[in-house]
Amino acid sequence: QVQLVESGGGLVQAGDSLRLSCAASSRTPGNYVVGWFRQAPGKERDFVAAVSWSGSLEYYADSVRGRFTIFRDNAKNTVYLQMNSLKPEDTANYYCAARYGANVFQKLSDSYPYWGQGTQVTVSS
Repeated sequence: QVQLVESGGGLVQAGDSLRLSCAASSRTPGNYVVGWFRQAPGKERDFVAAVSWSGSLEYYADSVRGRFTIFRDNAKNTVYLQMNSLKPEDTANYYCAARYGANVFQKLSDSYPYWGQGTQVTVSS
């Protein structure tokens, strides 16, 4: 079981940067992938990015590739999402999620059993 707590959301202007954090604690030994998803009002929850346990593999949605970077510091049990060149369409509630295993190339939210409570990101134009 993995418990996740997000932080770092806020209100920014278009073009600004923001870094989200996901603090993880695991009661079950094992390597797990961490992903970020986002959900805007009235829309489905969409995949944003994922990172492998070692941090050597990253996977991004086309909409954020080149602007967002996911990385993790296992010594701090924290995964980060660095968001640059933010756009109004990035406005959403951002969630981190975890799944045991090595497959980082998984976009389906149903494949992640563990979720944080979310943090709101609002980008004004």
